[in-house]
Amino acid sequence: MDRHEPAADRQPEITARSGRTFATFPAAVVVPIVGRDEQLLLLESKRRPGCWEPVNGAVERGETLLAAALREVHEEAGPEVRVRPLGVVHAATFSYDAHVVRMISVVHAMRYEGGQVVPGDDMRGSLVRWAGLREIDADALELIPPLDQAWLRRRVIDSYRLWPAESPELLQARI
Repeated sequence: MDRHEPAADRQPEITARSGRTFATFPAAVVVPIVGRDEQLLLLESKRRPGCWEPVNGAVERGETLLAAALREVHEEAGPEVRVRPLGVVHAATFSYDAHVVRMISVVHAMRYEGGQVVPGDDMRGSLVRWAGLREIDADALELIPPLDQAWLRRRVIDSYRLWPAESPELLQARI
């Protein structure tokens, strides 16, 4: 590949046996966890002190989106945290940096089912808080993208409201 090609032209591709070509994208998961009283679990950003973020991270080779989201929950919120996946509430592409010009981000909402939150992995030592939509707006909490968008926070809470509470045992049977 020529180093002088525009960055957008360097999007990796993969070709199926049929000969059809598909663009490939590095992927990330954003995992807003909704707890009691419709509050979101937020961790203080290690990269941007004073900013708050949900669990998030890169999808690793061979992982499904759900497996990546659950792994990130355990790595960043702690191995004792139990969640119930609610579903994907948003997906978008964005530019990560000059080398990764197209990346896909998938927001996968989860219901908090219990367990102590103890930040680990790259969030070790982060402050933890639960905050509702009104509190986030009233306190003018600075959130990292994409959860900095009020409409997306509302969509996460709306998804939480659509799913009736079920026991974690029922969830395991469906995964």
